[in-house]
Amino acid sequence: MRVEELLAAAREELDRLGPAEAAAVQAGGGLLVDIRYAALRERDGTIPGALVVERNELEWRLDPLCDHRSDRATGHDLRVVVVCDEGYASSLAAVSLRRLGLHRATDLAGGFQAWRAAGLPVAHRPAP
Repeated sequence: MRVEELLAAAREELDRLGPAEAAAVQAGGGLLVDIRYAALRERDGTIPGALVVERNELEWRLDPLCDHRSDRATGHDLRVVVVCDEGYASSLAAVSLRRLGLHRATDLAGGFQAWRAAGLPVAHRPAP
């Protein structure tokens, strides 16, 4: 299987959201999870209120039954929207969360770049 096929199969399992829909999930108490690496967050900013968890820690931080979970990983019914830079890695990550029992996990189509292009809020770190 090629990565393109793996991605297509993952996306068949998801009801991917656009930026406005993801913002509505967040406003309704759902959790946006930014899995981009630090250099991208520093370059482009972050989504206010999003939980930042780099991809290599995602499952440990979001599994409600794990000792290493985030305090924001409140249960398997939590609405989770995974955000990467352009919406590729987030699809695979969201399916991984579904395998952990987070059955409402999905991702943001177009990723952070789509969020920013839609004119939604972005936070930037102050210059030193």
